[in-house]
Amino acid sequence: MYNRAVALMDLPPGLEEKIRVCNATYTVRFGVRLRGKIETFTGYRSVHSEHMEPVKGGIRFAPAVHQDEVEALAALMTFKCALVEAPFGGSKGGLRIDPRRYDAEELEKITRRFAYELIKRDLINPSQNVPAPDMGTSEREMAWIADQYARMHTTDIDAQACVTGKPLSAGGIEGRVEATGRGVQYALREFFRHPEDLAAAGLSGRLAGKRVIVQGLGNVGYHAAKFLREEDDALIIGIVEHDGALYDPEGLNVDAVHEWICRHGGVSGYPEANAIADGDKVLEEDCDILIPAAVEGVINTGNADRIRARLVIEAANGPVTAGADDILRRRGVIIIPDLYANAGGVTVSYFEWVKNLSHIRFGRMQRRQEEARHALILDELDRLDSAMGSTWSLSPLFREKYLRGADELELVRSGLDDTMRVAYQSMQEVWHTRDDVTDLRTAAYITAIDRVARSYAAKGI
Repeated sequence: MYNRAVALMDLPPGLEEKIRVCNATYTVRFGVRLRGKIETFTGYRSVHSEHMEPVKGGIRFAPAVHQDEVEALAALMTFKCALVEAPFGGSKGGLRIDPRRYDAEELEKITRRFAYELIKRDLINPSQNVPAPDMGTSEREMAWIADQYARMHTTDIDAQACVTGKPLSAGGIEGRVEATGRGVQYALREFFRHPEDLAAAGLSGRLAGKRVIVQGLGNVGYHAAKFLREEDDALIIGIVEHDGALYDPEGLNVDAVHEWICRHGGVSGYPEANAIADGDKVLEEDCDILIPAAVEGVINTGNADRIRARLVIEAANGPVTAGADDILRRRGVIIIPDLYANAGGVTVSYFEWVKNLSHIRFGRMQRRQEEARHALILDELDRLDSAMGSTWSLSPLFREKYLRGADELELVRSGLDDTMRVAYQSMQEVWHTRDDVTDLRTAAYITAIDRVARSYAAKGI
């Protein structure tokens, strides 16, 4: 995918290779005493590009974590940050572990020791390398990492900014948990604002009523499905999980399914929809929008010919393999690529990092001033209304909404919406103005690589 994009660019000699390769990967093996013996764990932290610092990227806990995967994801982070204009280079971390095998106390010991190994080498640092949650980790692990950093850097006033995705009580930000799923929703809304793009996908109209299949109802898939159903009136007709799938052409209750999965660990036995044991078959059902939101490679050369969605939006990292991408493009399926579609997480992580560095929550300085200014306007309208003897009046609901100043969550959502709109428009311009660019993924890569190249050029590299 990278090669296809750079083949259409005129980069200075050698810069193509410089941007391609990871700058460094650190491998650590450490022991933790658990259950009466010492267990040895292997972890990685890869830095792809330092054209901007700090570098940014999640830490995943998974039994299949390996160096190539971490380096590939670090590269994707570079291009993702460049595309949405978050001022970070790309990084990624991983620990080879099955977190389901350990209780919370054991996971804390393992996480803190892994963090210690990275922190002492400045591979976690507010100004150099800032992790976030990824597969197998959450705000809980981020809070442990932030506390470990603070213990090792007791005089660093910006210690909270060493990691993002923290709980609110530990320096997090409103809207971070929902951010990636919310970003998927905003990406689809922006796509549907462009009739020519809808026509390319064989779609028309609005999101309302569109049939959606979601693969993976974890954090990202759940929030994307929930918001699309509740706020855009889309129909979630299929949900695919590791133990099967649910399908209902009339639409599924996303919250009820999510609650069932949280209680039972999967969709098996869910009583209110048709359960299908071979969940992968539901990926091939007729729908308007397919949202792969779990693992890499779920759409591959083995099933790409049978995918019947008109539009695929990659809520996960790398859910469509390069071979499948070729097949889908030849068939005219439009793919909204991962480096754009799931950039909501890093965007709101950027907001959290800024909040931590500024040491003040968003909206604290201006919210009440906004409310006072709005109240002045409404009071003047009331005065004019009374003076003129008019019979019209503002509705109570409008008055309440207009008077309320924006809080942190509203500001975060506004910033994320603006980011997703502007990023889409930047790659769409490449897609529609260049005859040699026929898909959004190539357009996104060209846009991102060009920004990285310009950053290197500004540094004299």
